[in-house]
Amino acid sequence: MIDYQLFLKAELEGLYGSQVLKDMKDIIALYDFYEGKGQDWTTPIDLDYKPTKIKTNKAKKLIKEEARFMFSRTPEITIKALEKKDEEKAKKLQSVVDDVLKKSKFPDKLIKAARDCFIGKRVALKLNADKNKGIKVIFRPSLEFIYETDPEDVDNLQKIIFFYGQNDSENKSEQRIWKQVYWLQNNKCYLTEGVYDGYGNLVESIKENEYIGIDFIPCTIIVNDGLTGDMNGESDIEELRDNQNIYNRLKSDDVDALKFNMFPERVAINASENSLKNLKIAPGALVDLQTDPTSENQADYKTVESKFSYDSRFENTINRINNDMYDLLNVPNISLEQLKGLMQSGKSMKALYWQLITRCNEKWAVWGPALEWMVEKIIILYKTFVDKTLDIDFGYSINIELLYALPEDDETERINDLAEVSAQVRSRRSYIEKWGIAEDSEEELQQIAKEQALLQDSFIGGVNHELGDEKDEK
Repeated sequence: MIDYQLFLKAELEGLYGSQVLKDMKDIIALYDFYEGKGQDWTTPIDLDYKPTKIKTNKAKKLIKEEARFMFSRTPEITIKALEKKDEEKAKKLQSVVDDVLKKSKFPDKLIKAARDCFIGKRVALKLNADKNKGIKVIFRPSLEFIYETDPEDVDNLQKIIFFYGQNDSENKSEQRIWKQVYWLQNNKCYLTEGVYDGYGNLVESIKENEYIGIDFIPCTIIVNDGLTGDMNGESDIEELRDNQNIYNRLKSDDVDALKFNMFPERVAINASENSLKNLKIAPGALVDLQTDPTSENQADYKTVESKFSYDSRFENTINRINNDMYDLLNVPNISLEQLKGLMQSGKSMKALYWQLITRCNEKWAVWGPALEWMVEKIIILYKTFVDKTLDIDFGYSINIELLYALPEDDETERINDLAEVSAQVRSRRSYIEKWGIAEDSEEELQQIAKEQALLQDSFIGGVNHELGDEKDEK
């Protein structure tokens, strides 16, 4: 295994460095726990039986549910011109961004990045720009980067180092570690990239102190929860760890207790040693029990059944711990049985998921601006490295809507909105724009007006024709 402490010693100095390395060890333990390896426990070695070990990984399931709820429907990104004359330019920018995200497989990467963020406290969103390959969106987990910010502004990224091991050699001289460093100097972004051995010695230089033509680092950091000024973030796995460990041990002990109670103890009294040696335990077996010659009493054979009952107490305890884990992440513990008798409309489902919605809204306060930054920088990088003729010098807005995986009462809402239009408390334009009936609401309204005028003209023409016929008859 690669020792990153030795490799990064040139980048990490003093107390700051020791804190970063300690945090990396904690994150490794968090990932081990998420995968199940870190949920193991030691058992006494002086027992007459081998204790059962069952690891039901609720923590992994809950992290996946949380990320799935937040990003299984990819956020909707819309670029709109502030003035009508620039609408075609805005459509071009929209096409550029959509194409970059599609080629980057953004929906899949986004949900996986959310899991990494919830487990490892933070992720890096990185943009790679290449004249031939175009722009690519990349997410990096917290074990593959360290970063520095402005001492007076933690949102102002000053330096970031990406690294990962290219092999698993135990020999440090044969280990190969890729490292990439971005930093700002005099409002210019520079890049150094190379491959190193396990001792931190340069093996292959790819780029050295190269100015890459932009005035910002093409990365942003997404921190999970935390307090003001916190650069590390918090792990959702940490909240589940204690309950997960108790849950696993209780289930394992329950299996052992069930096995012991299924097979009662057999007791032979005053029986001879030879008859006990020939004793067979099998369905329908005949017990040839003989009295020990040295005993004054008749031989006796019986079973001792356990009268211990713990079913209700165990169920209450295991269910309480299970519910605690769901409550800690605000994920509703809903099964088909629990949904019986509940109205499964959009509103009722939204009420059931309300706490998880508010939790995700809190996380979106960090993810939203990061994705807006991504869209803005994709446009700048595309013009800088791919197509210098792209027109970006006009007013436009970037809107990103978070879409939750919940059923919506669209039909009811549409009926209510139409009633508001009829009551003249909502405009037709507002209704058209809300429901996306047409890309250009103004053109749609003009078309509606034309059709109404045609209908009115035809109606008047028909009335006049009937009046003319009546006059002719007279």
